[in-house]
Amino acid sequence: MPRSLDELLDLLDLEQIEDNLFRGRQPETRLQRVFGGQVAGQALVAATRTMEPDRPVHSLHAYFLRPGDTSVPIVYDVERTRDGRSFGTRRVVARQHGRTIFYMSASFHTSEPGFDHQDTPPDFPEPESCPTLGEVMEKVSGRPSDAWAEEWAALDVRYVGDSRRGGVPPDPTHPARARVWFRAAGRLPDDPVLHSCVLAYASDLTLLGVTLVPHDTYIGAPGLQTASLDHAVWFHRPFRADEWLLYDQVSPSASGSRGLATGSLFTRDGRLVATVVQEGLIRQT
Repeated sequence: MPRSLDELLDLLDLEQIEDNLFRGRQPETRLQRVFGGQVAGQALVAATRTMEPDRPVHSLHAYFLRPGDTSVPIVYDVERTRDGRSFGTRRVVARQHGRTIFYMSASFHTSEPGFDHQDTPPDFPEPESCPTLGEVMEKVSGRPSDAWAEEWAALDVRYVGDSRRGGVPPDPTHPARARVWFRAAGRLPDDPVLHSCVLAYASDLTLLGVTLVPHDTYIGAPGLQTASLDHAVWFHRPFRADEWLLYDQVSPSASGSRGLATGSLFTRDGRLVATVVQEGLIRQT
């Protein structure tokens, strides 16, 4: 995973090698497979490169089909599925070694006025008062926080708490809940497309972990195989990914070695800017 925000921006600056065909580079990483958020972020960049600039993404739906190889670039093939008067659709296929590892459908919508309502954000502590995710993971896993931070340095992630260890009010109707703050670890350019791609990248970092909260284990624990299977994001309102976003995450179900999680992303002033849903593999080995 990128070890600085500049490296993340380099990863999201794809090389165009033909019409509707792009190539994404890889960061140095100790991970054995490509981080799912990286593939989703790069695929969204590829899709937006083929779309009119005044038509922002409003949703994406993706499937992770095979583990990505961290040693070779990823090729993104974009199909211009539809260009309507107010909506446009793109399908992106990511390939390595001649095989499909990921595909995504993304829908774009010209901004227009309409009805407006949202859920009320939860009560939350200020992000500056929360420990870093690396500090929390050091206590849980015994692995030094610097080792965790080395892979996540492109993001500033603060752990609010969860329904098992505290920091989130107990709620018997939601036994698996966790909250984090995150933002890009530095200032981003003003391009809204880039902010959407960074959010897509970050949205995969902690969401599957909430499915493990009631089970006294964590992503990366010995004897546990985890992987993102599918991922969807709906973008509701404008935001900046370099300003704090509260990620309120809930897992309504885990069964059959799969866990389902949902996440709501709020700005510091309480605007709901995105909703995320993911199912992942959580297999005991």
